[in-house]
Amino acid sequence: MTLRIVLALLTLTAAVLAAAAVPLALQAADHERDAFVNAAEGTARSIAAIAEAKLADHAADPPLTSAMFRAAREQDELLVLNAKGRVVAAQGTPKDEWGRVAAEAEESGGTSAELTKDRVVVVEPVWSGGRIQSAPVGLVILERPLDPLNQNIEELWLYLAALSGAAMAAAALIAVYFARWVSKPLARLDTATRQIADGELTVRARTGSGPPELRRLAATFNMMAGRLETLVHGHRAVLADVSHQLRTPLTALRLRLDLLAADSAPKDADEFAGAQEEIARLSRLVDGLLATARAESMTEQLENIDVVAAVSERVAAWQPVGDAHGVKLVAETPEEAGSGRSPDRPLVALGSGHLEQILDNLLDNAIDALGDEGGSVVVSVARSAAGTTITVADDGPGMTPQERSRAFLRFSSGSASGTGLGLAIVHRLVASNGGTVRLDTTPGGGLTVVLQFPGTALYEGSGQATS
Repeated sequence: MTLRIVLALLTLTAAVLAAAAVPLALQAADHERDAFVNAAEGTARSIAAIAEAKLADHAADPPLTSAMFRAAREQDELLVLNAKGRVVAAQGTPKDEWGRVAAEAEESGGTSAELTKDRVVVVEPVWSGGRIQSAPVGLVILERPLDPLNQNIEELWLYLAALSGAAMAAAALIAVYFARWVSKPLARLDTATRQIADGELTVRARTGSGPPELRRLAATFNMMAGRLETLVHGHRAVLADVSHQLRTPLTALRLRLDLLAADSAPKDADEFAGAQEEIARLSRLVDGLLATARAESMTEQLENIDVVAAVSERVAAWQPVGDAHGVKLVAETPEEAGSGRSPDRPLVALGSGHLEQILDNLLDNAIDALGDEGGSVVVSVARSAAGTTITVADDGPGMTPQERSRAFLRFSSGSASGTGLGLAIVHRLVASNGGTVRLDTTPGGGLTVVLQFPGTALYEGSGQATS
């Protein structure tokens, strides 16, 4: 943000300087040229007034000689011609360009000046007695080099360039100051947010710097973080209490039923078996509830997970279970992923063990849905610019639209033996890792679960993902 603000202010400052300083410099340069030409014309007129006496009586003229010396000091090249075009006095050797300018001066009867590449040429007619007659009695040709003019214009441009540079530097310093004034509190707030996301619930943002709006935002963030810490700690305390208070009685009840079943009459064996099955189902239900609650409160450090390796490993691990039910498990991964780790293999940023837990729940649900009739489950991986997509598709009975709309709710199960928590756990784990999950119908019948995770680029530079 700092760089963008600096660039924006520098662009605006440069536009203002270009709109104001450049026309001003051009106008000042034109003024310097006009002043330089006027000075040369003034010198030519002065010499013409002095040369009038010389042209009238052809006698020695000390003032004209002094004017020639002054012209030499100014590095001027000077000619004084009589009415017949003969040289009466000379200083240096003017270039040939003066001939055309002299013709213009004779035609107009006044001063004629012209700027060439490296000098200014001035021709001034000399009139006898200061009165304009039919023709002038002589001409004064003055050529002055443009070196002083060019130096003055160059110094002018250098001065304006230095002034513009100072203005740009001042604008940059001001932009950096205000950008940091705004961005530093935002950066600290961003860091605190990431630390909260990583599970450091005691982190708080600083509220003593930055604009008032950011101070209020930091104070509100701290209030939210405090309430979140209280809720999470309370939630975890409830989990610990539930784990202790429910599991221990269930275990004791199961042991008592086992002892009673061992000593019971054969006619009561079925009743005890049913009671033991209900106890086992209740234990699974408690375990599922605890797993769902843990998934909702996950704040673990993210890691870059190789999706292809994880999918292949879990499919291989569940294949014996699938074989026992006549279910074929297939893993379809991108061909370019190849074997071994490479930059082309899709990576996702997830909590440690989360992807394995997600796949275990989905494969367990799919195998359970297919039952003992057999079928197939296909787990595929696809990569896109938005991230990575994992699809788990089975060819079982599937779900109705109403069942799919309620599938992620707790205790919503289409199976009599299930707890209705598998897809709820999947949904919580996927959402806690920044992904999305949806249910579709498999072409030909069955259920397809589509998981979408952002790529690891989303977390680059955040300190959340580790390779």
